[in-house]
Amino acid sequence: MGVKIYKKTSAGRRFSSVNDFAELAGSDQRPARCLVVPLPKTGGRNNQGVTTSRFRGGGHKRLYRLVDFRRNKDGMPGRVEAIQYDPNRNVFVALVRYRDNELRYILAPQGLKVGDVVESGPSVEPKVGNAMPLLKMPVGMDIHNIEMTPGEGGKLVRSAGVAAKLMAKEGDWATIVLPSGETRQVRVECRATIGTLGNADYVNIRWGKAGRRRYLGRRPHVRGVAMNPVAHPLGGGEGRSGGGRHPCSPTGKLAKGGRTRNPRKLSSRRILRRRRSVRYGQVSMPGKK
Repeated sequence: MGVKIYKKTSAGRRFSSVNDFAELAGSDQRPARCLVVPLPKTGGRNNQGVTTSRFRGGGHKRLYRLVDFRRNKDGMPGRVEAIQYDPNRNVFVALVRYRDNELRYILAPQGLKVGDVVESGPSVEPKVGNAMPLLKMPVGMDIHNIEMTPGEGGKLVRSAGVAAKLMAKEGDWATIVLPSGETRQVRVECRATIGTLGNADYVNIRWGKAGRRRYLGRRPHVRGVAMNPVAHPLGGGEGRSGGGRHPCSPTGKLAKGGRTRNPRKLSSRRILRRRRSVRYGQVSMPGKK
């Protein structure tokens, strides 16, 4: 696990670096044919052809790896055959062959090696790579791929180098601290996988040039203040300007400070401490309430 820095042979190479892929292991790095499906491109457009996500398009063709987020193959040990690269996410995936010869992909945590045996179920040993309900898991464990609804599959903590911590269990609810600092409760029947996800050096990679972002399907992102006033609310002005108003989209929707979660949903009601204690634009002053 590490980052490889290029020699400064050109302007694009001067500030770029890549992953050394030291964590990848296994004789065959080709994806399992039974676990990949074509990934169609949308260009950021919906079924009406309207752009709903700007600055997307192009990029290299990909095959989507069908990752087992549910980890519901109980009582069946599986052997890790390879740690492979997945172009659709920043964490590596592990190819697991179970005793009944079924192949599945799982997210690869740190320390998982080729030849290790992983299991899932309520009575498995709490070791790296094993999945089990939070009810049966010791308090204080680092976990990832956490379900929000029992049996739905992991939704939380699936990015490279991150882990949540199981802090407490009380009644039907378990308290976890997410990598963002948010503290929330989930049902003790929800499953999670033990360990910290691998490829932690992903955050240290420098792309170096715009072309490497184009490989990922990211098109140039033009600032609103650099546009004409007919194209964006922040555009225009005499010389350089700050826009004259709060950051917003081309349609005028505010870009910062708004809550995006539905407070009426159960997932929002179970947040004990948010990742930010104060709202955007509000600063607590000493001696004032």
